[in-house]
Amino acid sequence: MKIKLVNELMIPLSEYATVHEDDSLKNAIKTLHDNQMLNAPPRHDKHRAVLVYGKDKDIVGKIGPLDVLRSLEPKYCNIGHPDQMSKMGLSRFGLSNEFLCSMLEQYCLWDDNAENLVKTASKLRVKNVMYSMSEGEYVNETASIAEAIHQLIIGHHHSLLVSREDKVIGILRLTDVYKMVCDIMLTQ
Repeated sequence: MKIKLVNELMIPLSEYATVHEDDSLKNAIKTLHDNQMLNAPPRHDKHRAVLVYGKDKDIVGKIGPLDVLRSLEPKYCNIGHPDQMSKMGLSRFGLSNEFLCSMLEQYCLWDDNAENLVKTASKLRVKNVMYSMSEGEYVNETASIAEAIHQLIIGHHHSLLVSREDKVIGILRLTDVYKMVCDIMLTQ
């Protein structure tokens, strides 16, 4: 089998849900929902994230499921920086479930009802909720899939932004790479 390149497996930016950094979180969720209905399988699994562009129309971040859930409880910012929290779970440091649960009480997390938290979060600006990508989350369109897999594994990423001359042109999702690997295994 010919070694695939990233640009053969990526989803072009034109097919992905995008919002402006000044949009509301509610608008981002609506955009994602509309995109899921438009680009439903079999072409792709449903997207679970929204890419965020800035004033210059370049991609500046991403909002995924954890970012949306984290936005419901603003007190998480008292525990640590959101970008750091999304890259590593505290349980990876050997902290017990008992300790992690005690944080709910210590920081008074989730002490409002879910409806109020959702209503408040829906009005947040995307730029205050989004995850800013790090250098290791970009891959060149002409890179091999092996190189991309290496980045996904080492960085524990769910996706990589695909670039051409410092411009994001698409996204390479872990789910698509996994499906490709499984398909190859099944045909051997």
